Amino acid sequence: MTRLTLFHCSDLHFGHPAVPAQYEALEALIQEQRYDVVAISGDLSQRARAGEFQRARVFIQRAERVSRVIVVPGNHDVAWWFAPLGLGDDMALLAKYRRYIDDDAEPVLRLPGAVVAGINTAHGVRWSTLTWNPRDISIIGHLDRVQLDRLHATFADAPPDALRVVVMHHNPMKGELSGRYGLKHSRRLLTEFASLGVDLVLCGHDHQEAVHFVEHTAKGTVISTAGTVSARSRGGRPSSVNSITATADAIVVDTLIWSDAARGFQPGPSQRFAR
Repeated sequence: MTRLTLFHCSDLHFGHPAVPAQYEALEALIQEQRYDVVAISGDLSQRARAGEFQRARVFIQRAERVSRVIVVPGNHDVAWWFAPLGLGDDMALLAKYRRYIDDDAEPVLRLPGAVVAGINTAHGVRWSTLTWNPRDISIIGHLDRVQLDRLHATFADAPPDALRVVVMHHNPMKGELSGRYGLKHSRRLLTEFASLGVDLVLCGHDHQEAVHFVEHTAKGTVISTAGTVSARSRGGRPSSVNSITATADAIVVDTLIWSDAARGFQPGPSQRFAR
């Protein structure tokens, strides 16, 4: 690969928490920068309502004018109350998401020198997502063996030097302010990603921006956690998104921070990782 640019945003929460000035600034930024890929890692809606998904669809359609777009659902996009613990209509969980956003909850983009694979970590309230903490109900993410096998198959055909990117909602690294992992069995799954040769994970959920590097024996994995673009930022921090440039030698993650004064997203911390 030569150079790939990715715009990573998450937790747009169209609905009551959304801030029009912020997502309108993002729409303008995407049109201006013309990223190769725009990745939205879940929670497009606040209450999985039709109107919220319809506004999210407009956001996606505008981005598609200039970029390839990949989207995965988040826990707020799942109508878990239709099938708690597997009792009810399982197809109803993502019915509105599939109608307005994408029928495929695990899309894949193949580009010259890169494979960007979406994987759905948001499954509602199931036995596999329960913990001893009642606060985790409908919140915690999970990946099963079937999904991981499918991910193996997706990357199996990629050239050895291709950039391998996973887009998912739940954060596999502990949040600084929340002190919580969003994804169940995070350490085991990160080891699985290492065996797949994943270079970059794009996630959200924690509502606080973060960039981590997980060092493995063979190679490392960069974890880009985008902050929310809404009024629900953790700790009163400003909203944020991540702008990423990947080359054959490095991955650079630039965090863009919302400024009320500038009415736009301004340059923040920048981190470079060797591939």
